[in-house]
Amino acid sequence: MRVYSATNIGMKRKMNQDYVFASQDTVGNLPNLFAVADGMGGHNAGDYASSHAVRILVDEIREDTDYNPVKVIRHAIETANTEIIEQAQKDEKLRGMGTTMVVATIVGQYAYVANVGDSRLYVVDKQLRQITRDHSLVQEMVRMGEITAEEARNHPDKNIITRALGAEKTVDVDFFDMRLEPGSTILMCSDGLSNMVEAKKMEEIILNSDEDITWKGNTLIQEANNNGGKDNIAIILIEPFTNEVETC
Repeated sequence: MRVYSATNIGMKRKMNQDYVFASQDTVGNLPNLFAVADGMGGHNAGDYASSHAVRILVDEIREDTDYNPVKVIRHAIETANTEIIEQAQKDEKLRGMGTTMVVATIVGQYAYVANVGDSRLYVVDKQLRQITRDHSLVQEMVRMGEITAEEARNHPDKNIITRALGAEKTVDVDFFDMRLEPGSTILMCSDGLSNMVEAKKMEEIILNSDEDITWKGNTLIQEANNNGGKDNIAIILIEPFTNEVETC
């Protein structure tokens, strides 16, 4: 397995409210763990929400005795949601904070994914496929057929999300699982990447067989900034079966 992870403040923001966690090693009973969070809120609140939520997620997973990845991740996200709400109630400076979160673990040939908000997970094999579904106002409009996907890219309300950790006492988590093929790459990112780089360009960069995973990650961030870098950028790239391919 090869992994690249990074966050970047972008070209316009004064603070980085994105946070990533990437471990190829076991975390509790999970064989590996990857998470991207995109915080929101006033000064410091978004930064605190994303980093604190991921820390709680990781701590809860370390302590969980269950072996079912969906149950383990669900419990950890629900605990993080409760903690974010409680912290916001205690501290006036943190009022209104929240965060998106996309989480993944790879177990054998399968990836198990959880999502709240509009941070995304893609799988890239012969082409780039978005696995998660955005919990955002414009994506709901796309699903209802009210606007096209292209219109959604530049819609004035595209930053309004419909689900987040810290928004409600109970958090509604979407889960996905998929079988991974040899040569697949997983891309997890905040909307600072997906809003600034078109899907075809992301696909082109990731499918470039002449370059390694570090070049691909750095190039994706550079592309987002070259296109304006209007938001913070968070990215994790995972090549799950690198060792198996090399051994064959």
